[in-house]
Amino acid sequence: MKLLALSDVELNFIYNPTVVARFHDCDLVIGCGDLPFYYLEYVVSMLNRRTYYVHGNHAYPTESTESGDKTGPWGAVNVHRRTVRDESGLLIAGIEGSVRYNEGPYQYTQSEMWEKVYRMAPWLLLNRIRYGRYLDVFISHAPPWQIHDDIDLPHHGIKAFRWLIEMFKPQVHLHGHIHVYRPGVVMETRYLATRVINAYGYRVIELNVPASRSVFRHSQKT
Repeated sequence: MKLLALSDVELNFIYNPTVVARFHDCDLVIGCGDLPFYYLEYVVSMLNRRTYYVHGNHAYPTESTESGDKTGPWGAVNVHRRTVRDESGLLIAGIEGSVRYNEGPYQYTQSEMWEKVYRMAPWLLLNRIRYGRYLDVFISHAPPWQIHDDIDLPHHGIKAFRWLIEMFKPQVHLHGHIHVYRPGVVMETRYLATRVINAYGYRVIELNVPASRSVFRHSQKT
């Protein structure tokens, strides 16, 4: 299965009809934050693929358009504090935002991030009972603590995300937030059983969808 992950920066060759030729074989689209709603909507409409996303720390709670105010891109599913089983069987969860460094709307203290992860944990445990595993894809804007993060406060990684990786073992953790301006920057790191991938700009990721024990689907906000 192929995922197209997008984050932080608009790319001309994606906001363009050629996106279909480039990414026609991608099965899902993942938004890791700090992208305008119209950009994700364009990808959704051109590729006609299921799309899951979280907000980044620079997102606005509402974007005004000619068709009215929006709180998210049409045609995409916000997975902040949710666990979702995609039609493919893929188990997905997400948490928005970054560490708090000013009064932005999608910023949280490390303690608040711990609370969000803890509140999601019972649903990940339920995944294990229902499907034989906790999680396949974890989506966030900020990176985990000391993996791809930086020393300045706005770009600190989230300690609770590192614990989530250790406990619930997703195949991939897709994040954004860490901008890449030069070659040679590490964009992918394996931590235990998880590939941690910075989706700045775009990344195409291949992964397997494990067989599940149950055909039941659930989507729950914590």
